[in-house]
Amino acid sequence: MTEYLDLLMFAALMGAILLGFPVSFAIAGVAIGFAYLGYAAGVMNLSLLGALGQRVFGVITNDVLIAIPLFVTMGVILERSHIAEDLLDTMGRLFGQLRGGLGISVVLVGALLAASTGIVGATVIAMGMIALPTMLRTGYDPRLASGLVCTAGTLGQIIPPSTLLIILSDVMSSAYQQAQYEQGKFSVETISVGQIFAGALIPGLTLVAIYILYLLVLGVIRPQDMPPAPTPEGRPGLTELAGAVAPPVVLIIAVLGAILSGIATPTEAASVGAVGAILMAGARQGVSRRLILAGVAALLILAVAAGVAPVRLQRSDAGMGAWTLGAVYGVLALLGMAAVLASLRKLAQRDVLPGAVTTTMTVTAMIFATILMASVFSLVFVGLGGDARVEQILQAMPGGATGALIFAMVLIFVLGFFLDFVEITVILLPLVAPVLILMGHDPVWLAILIAINLQTSFLTPPFGFSLFYLRGAAPPEISTGQIYAGVAPFIVLQVLCIAVIWLVPGLATWLPGLVF
Repeated sequence: MTEYLDLLMFAALMGAILLGFPVSFAIAGVAIGFAYLGYAAGVMNLSLLGALGQRVFGVITNDVLIAIPLFVTMGVILERSHIAEDLLDTMGRLFGQLRGGLGISVVLVGALLAASTGIVGATVIAMGMIALPTMLRTGYDPRLASGLVCTAGTLGQIIPPSTLLIILSDVMSSAYQQAQYEQGKFSVETISVGQIFAGALIPGLTLVAIYILYLLVLGVIRPQDMPPAPTPEGRPGLTELAGAVAPPVVLIIAVLGAILSGIATPTEAASVGAVGAILMAGARQGVSRRLILAGVAALLILAVAAGVAPVRLQRSDAGMGAWTLGAVYGVLALLGMAAVLASLRKLAQRDVLPGAVTTTMTVTAMIFATILMASVFSLVFVGLGGDARVEQILQAMPGGATGALIFAMVLIFVLGFFLDFVEITVILLPLVAPVLILMGHDPVWLAILIAINLQTSFLTPPFGFSLFYLRGAAPPEISTGQIYAGVAPFIVLQVLCIAVIWLVPGLATWLPGLVF
């Protein structure tokens, strides 16, 4: 029995989570319990846990993970400032008169919110409270409407920037380095967040296109399920459309453009996104638009000028020109700070800021607690020989590298019925990803396949988070069974998208190869 302690440990973790124990405590408790069980059975050396402190320190000092709370802040502030409502209303009136137009609007708004917020819960709840009642009043099939809202909300995990891609890039980078070490390479390459973001961009848009194509076909086959919506207010004009769509699009271009162009690191770009979200929300809540525009212009000029002509006043040879330029930079910084402070003050008065800060701290604490506790679990699992068992299983799969990848993808898909994407990413992927990379799979392509697979975990019952979010926001006439039935065809579409990326790997590898 002792030779199966690693498998029993994994089964015990699944059982503890299914029983309702908090995930981070379940991970740590099961790991510590099996560490002492393995020590008592003589199959594990507890000195291995001495590496835990170094792992924790590595997580806490990881510059990449600092982007998580910043992106969460950006998303929560945008959601709480009702920018999503403006988008949904405007896009609904733009496409509503088409058959299936409301559904297409929900998908497009989900994509825009995904790229500007990256928060699945916020997007699903917002659209569940705004778009779902509208679709039901129009005559949409309740199952289709529920599935659309859940699915559009999950786009925040595959369209960058997203917390899933940030965590995944960190794990895959470590796996790629480990694989190179095992190949005898000591001058190793790494995978950056920018590469993963670039790799996910086209597949994310491909998934959006698949959803829209499905709606168009469904509108022909079953027109009674998605009738056109009456728009008594008429279609929005260009000014109104630009006013609703431009803010999130500008924010997306600023964040992703800074990363993909190499101007800023992901963490720096995340701070740009957070500040941009604060300024957008401030303008939405009544801060002087002149002050906001002046602050944005000042910060843009400062960012460009400081990169082109940096000033180092601490140098002994700094002349009058350097001091003058430094003074100009100081004025620009003060102007930008004035706009940010005015926005924060208005957001605090409107009770937007306190809730956004609380949500950011809660989500960030949950993610980091899971990552830290997963370090304990992985150490014990390795100590019990679990890594060797995983490698043996993958290498024994019929079909070689392809068979091993199919097995890993099926395993991730099945675990998605019971576990959150964070647990799967930080517990399972460090075990399977190095082996798959050693078998010859491209790490960026592999990361994107896994990301789309992990995104599906938000839709798979019984523990799909999007299902829970919509259940809390949906009208009482929508049953849980209708929600489950509604997401089923979209789960199939996501599997189809995985197949497309598998067959056409250039969709995931072309842009990273072009940019980086």
